[in-house]
Amino acid sequence: MSGAVEAALAELGLKLPEVVPPLAAYQPAVRTGAYVYTSGQLPMVEGELPVTGKVGAEVTAEEAKELARICALNALAAVKSVTGDLDRIARVVKVVGFVASAPDFTGQPAVLNGASELLGQVLGDRGVHARSAVGVAVLPLDSPVEVEIQVELTED
Repeated sequence: MSGAVEAALAELGLKLPEVVPPLAAYQPAVRTGAYVYTSGQLPMVEGELPVTGKVGAEVTAEEAKELARICALNALAAVKSVTGDLDRIARVVKVVGFVASAPDFTGQPAVLNGASELLGQVLGDRGVHARSAVGVAVLPLDSPVEVEIQVELTED
């Protein structure tokens, strides 16, 4: 099933990917009541990380911003895996992003704009959210970025 959200993705030249399989003992997304919480999503493309390393060292801020966009796309796939339909999203409540950062890198908010901007492009006002952008020493698989989202659903 696809609807307006997936049509908006298609207009951007994007297609919802398959859900990234968990790397450990967790689920990609969990629904409780009217909310869906995703696990942290890495910027996996067809099962692989396109880039590894620290932002501000091996990875540029612009590359990392694009990776954050991929993370958000993967998060939407995780949401769809438990809702069946992205058009059920009433709003994105919160985005939490982690950026594996070189010691002197302070541009985490700009990196996470990749995720936030994608959500706004495909969901409009429903994509406006609260957000945290956190710099960390290392992420799983040496990923430069990891993003999780929380969404509220429309009534059944």
